[in-house]
Amino acid sequence: MEELSTFWLGISLFGLILVSAFFSGSETSMMAINRYRLKALSNQNNTQAQRTERLLGNLDSLIGTILLGNNFVNIFASSIATILAIKLWGEGAIVYASILLTFVILIFAETTPKTFAAKNPEKIALPASIIISGLITLFKPFVWLISQLSNLILKLLGIKNEVQINNISSEELRMVVNDAKPVIASNYQKMLLNIIDLEKVKVEDIMVPRHELISVDINNHSEILSQLQRIQHTRILTFDGSPDNITGVLHMRDVVNLYAKGEFNVDNISELTRKPYFVPEGTSLAHQLAHFQTQKRRLGLVVDEYGEVRGLVVLEDILEEIVGQFTSNQNEAMEEVSQQKDGSYLIDPRISIRELNTLLETNLSVAKAKTLNGLILETLKSIPKRDISFKVDNVLIEIIQISDQTIKLVKLTKL
Repeated sequence: MEELSTFWLGISLFGLILVSAFFSGSETSMMAINRYRLKALSNQNNTQAQRTERLLGNLDSLIGTILLGNNFVNIFASSIATILAIKLWGEGAIVYASILLTFVILIFAETTPKTFAAKNPEKIALPASIIISGLITLFKPFVWLISQLSNLILKLLGIKNEVQINNISSEELRMVVNDAKPVIASNYQKMLLNIIDLEKVKVEDIMVPRHELISVDINNHSEILSQLQRIQHTRILTFDGSPDNITGVLHMRDVVNLYAKGEFNVDNISELTRKPYFVPEGTSLAHQLAHFQTQKRRLGLVVDEYGEVRGLVVLEDILEEIVGQFTSNQNEAMEEVSQQKDGSYLIDPRISIRELNTLLETNLSVAKAKTLNGLILETLKSIPKRDISFKVDNVLIEIIQISDQTIKLVKLTKL
């Protein structure tokens, strides 16, 4: 009879260790499971995923139930191990039994199941949700009491039990996209990262500067015809009297259609002028892309706080920030950058720093200056002289040509 009792005590101890392993693995898997993957499974009407998502929605009850069950099982296992040790080897073996049980629980009920659960959270969390949800219902009064006592202690210690909203930041979202390399193709991954960065980039970072815009006086008919004959752009600005008084934008496609109909004259051209659309300086590309969509526009004039036009932002340029440069623009950019035999580059300093970073894979800051010329002036704090060179980050910049106190050409070497 005594042997039978010892046998059942051994079986009970073994069973309790397995239950302890279950609680340990369940806790780790619940915390390690991918919430986005879980939500996707839940949207596919996966019952286990939906149940697991509900459990994670009430972490107090979930953790309280698992800890209650795990501690109860471990204490009960310790009591049985003590009884077994006394029966088999006498009271002197209690210490050895405690050491042995600690080792067994640490290996078989803690480390091993938690490691497996951390590597395979779905395999553990989804099936375990059935048992855990039942235990939550069974232990609900005890868990509630423990939770209230715990919150009371936290209040006495001056710690507020506030619910944190689990909002994901842009940097965290970047990490999610970066970690999705096996799932998302590299070109799509790059586009997603560019979309995330649209909020950081402002319209003035990609606009065509004011001095590069072509405009004509709407009242000067001969100048309009002259410009239309030699213009290489698809759009031209019109002004009334002063270049600062911009009245609209003329699209060359409309002019061609007018010419095809045999109705080409200055008066008809004036009627085709579209009212300008102004964009405040500092607007992010994400917001401007939405504005272009709602306003049914493809370009806007960037104005500063005083209402002065600083440049032109075009829908295509925003799209290039997402999908990369188109072939035509890439060729235009390469005309501003000429690689030399020694590995250096001769560069027109009017090029934007963002464009330069893309072409040469550099990492020059755009915080204080938007163009290479602006970066040079900001660094030197004065108009430089010819043959002056200086280092910015891992780039050596040398002034090659200056005309009328304006930098015309620089040499850039990547260090």
